[in-house]
Amino acid sequence: MAAIVLTRNLQLAKHHGSGVVGVLCLRGYAAAAAPPEDGPRPLKTTNPAAMKRGTGGRSSFNGIVATVFGATGFVGRYVCNKLGKSGSQMILPYRGDDSDVIRLKVTGDLGQVLFHFYNLDDPASIREAVKHSNVVINLVGRDFETKNFKFKDVHVNGAERIARISREAGVERFIHLSSLNVEANPKDLFVKGGSEWLKSKYEGELRVRDAFPNATIIRPADIYGAEDRFLRYYAHIWRRQFRSMPLWHKGEKTVKQPVFVSDVAQAIINAAKDPDSAGRVYQAVGPKRYQLSELVDWFHRLMRKDQKRWGYMRYDMRWDPSFLLKAKLNSWICPGTPIGGLHPARIEREAVTDKVLTGVPTLEDLGVTLTTMEQQVPWELRPYRAALYYDAELGEFETPSPPKCIEARDELRLFA
Repeated sequence: MAAIVLTRNLQLAKHHGSGVVGVLCLRGYAAAAAPPEDGPRPLKTTNPAAMKRGTGGRSSFNGIVATVFGATGFVGRYVCNKLGKSGSQMILPYRGDDSDVIRLKVTGDLGQVLFHFYNLDDPASIREAVKHSNVVINLVGRDFETKNFKFKDVHVNGAERIARISREAGVERFIHLSSLNVEANPKDLFVKGGSEWLKSKYEGELRVRDAFPNATIIRPADIYGAEDRFLRYYAHIWRRQFRSMPLWHKGEKTVKQPVFVSDVAQAIINAAKDPDSAGRVYQAVGPKRYQLSELVDWFHRLMRKDQKRWGYMRYDMRWDPSFLLKAKLNSWICPGTPIGGLHPARIEREAVTDKVLTGVPTLEDLGVTLTTMEQQVPWELRPYRAALYYDAELGEFETPSPPKCIEARDELRLFA
């Protein structure tokens, strides 16, 4: 092509004199000397935080390159959406089939979401996933044990491995999702020795802190939202015994403070952007505390399965050995995914009262405006209503009264 252009210029020079050649050469020299306006700019640093572009929306880049372990889980989907919405680049490690993670491609702009196959027991694959990131978020967890992954494999060894490799790779911020009520020796209620789930979460926190001293740890209470394992656990038919709900002490000696999943996800994003949150522990709890009995009764009123219309009632599960046997059989017959999420470890954990420690910051300290259950739960439980497709007249069904929140003096009376 260059030869053709040169030949054409020489032909023009013969007809118009030598002045044209001089002009053409001068123009060519000027074009070669001036750098193209749309060309790449030289990098002064390889720090992603120094490459911010745009106004801060989904099509911008805010300087965060985040690797999110556990992105396909319940909380992970919300975290990825909020990361992408603020212009973050994401690396999403996954295991199994890519069809589980491909739907997260739309959480960010074109080219901002990358997928990487990994194995929790393979340090090399973890190192490949974090080597380009300045933020790593660990949301990996198990509600029940399987033959391939025990609680210790996931909550302790896996968490420590991710934290250690992240520190070695030079990652600036590490955020770890733990749990409320973690302790080394939890009191046993149904399962001998107490909740192994809470024990493993506690040990995992210690190992993460040793591997990455500046890690931010978030301890959530029961998390509710779309496709959760809290509201839908109590709404599932397998959790009941016929039309009765077995609870420890009828649910009257258990206090819960559930938190909305979007609030937890927003807290994780805020912690990633706030350098003062490094090395701190945050308690992710909702704005109100309730007796478990009040919550479960309210859930059934919202589903139009209350005592008046449906014959619903609560009773003390301590006097019903058949229910615990049912949970054991359920986890034995369906070891991969227990029906309705019912298994002994879950029953043990649901009876534990949420303990909010004084002096430990909460989500409000991260600038999160908390969502109340009265705002969100009626919408979440709407698909579980009895006679769902019945076209009710306006005012035919009265609006269920919300649950009563518990005050500090009443809580002292419960455990006196």
